[in-house]
Amino acid sequence: MNIKEKIGKRIKELRTKASLTQMELAGRASLDRTYINSVENGKRNISITNIEKIANALNIKISALFESI
Repeated sequence: MNIKEKIGKRIKELRTKASLTQMELAGRASLDRTYINSVENGKRNISITNIEKIANALNIKISALFESI
């Protein structure tokens, strides 16, 4: 599993734990739902800016996105 797949899996795990749909996470992060989908599926090389947006949308620290990957 490459790093894009690992971070995508972690984002999906945290999103699911927060009981959010991809659409809800996308709205909170001001990102497109298709972008969230492609990140979660390891298809996107996510920028640090979007990592911050997703962490904020999940109400977690950025470092929490990288735990256990």
